Amino acid sequence: MNPRSDFARIDVLIAKKMMENPDLLLLDCRHSSDYRLEHIDGAEPLGDYNIERFLLETPRQTPVLIYCYHGNSSQVRAQTFVDFGFATVYSMDGGYEAWKNHFGQHRKSLNEALRCWLKTHGFSGEGVDEANGDGVTPLMRAAADGDLETVSGLLLAGADPHRCNRDGNQALWYACISGNQQILDLLVAVGMDVDHQNDNGATCLMYAASAGKTGAVGHLLCLGADRSLRSLDDFTALDMAANLDCLNLLRETPSRLQGLDQRKL
Repeated sequence: MNPRSDFARIDVLIAKKMMENPDLLLLDCRHSSDYRLEHIDGAEPLGDYNIERFLLETPRQTPVLIYCYHGNSSQVRAQTFVDFGFATVYSMDGGYEAWKNHFGQHRKSLNEALRCWLKTHGFSGEGVDEANGDGVTPLMRAAADGDLETVSGLLLAGADPHRCNRDGNQALWYACISGNQQILDLLVAVGMDVDHQNDNGATCLMYAASAGKTGAVGHLLCLGADRSLRSLDDFTALDMAANLDCLNLLRETPSRLQGLDQRKL
């Protein structure tokens, strides 16, 4: 192989055949929360936090196959392995989405109203988890718009609430933009982690506080958001509070918060 750029791009059918090789190192470089939700059998998670271990401890003759969401980030990771002297490196075209389409994890059918909404908002209308160039899914867009009916419809149609955009933010983060408390409740009810941290270590509570979203701050705290968590820059939500109301809410005791009238937040 060329010492700089000869990793190979392969489709999912060839990738599946290659996975029969017991010596293959299969790596999933999607966000760790998406890996935990579902991944290809035998795949190990790959990220900035552990790539050095794979590069330094894996024999250079080991064949390596990497996949991401759609086949773009995996090429960057594959190049890194090539640069470190690995002889046989592959990136799977189409990523995990292509894998799901080919091997049985099909999207649920959409009703005409949802399909129309998707097309109106810049999506193809072919699936509920389709993402735009920034990794924003329909569920994230609807949550940001405060569109409870569409959020509910997307979830019923099988939308994955745990998907992340390119910054590691999930739909719950986007719900804080609109501040719709019913959407916040719904997303937490379907299993979203109110303390999920994005790639910079920021939580929804930190975002809401920094943006002066007083209602969202109060509601997140009532949902159990942890105000003590810190971002990678070592800031808490209290440090980021953009107005006095958010600051006061973040200083309240949990027992007192539970007694607050949510209509006043």
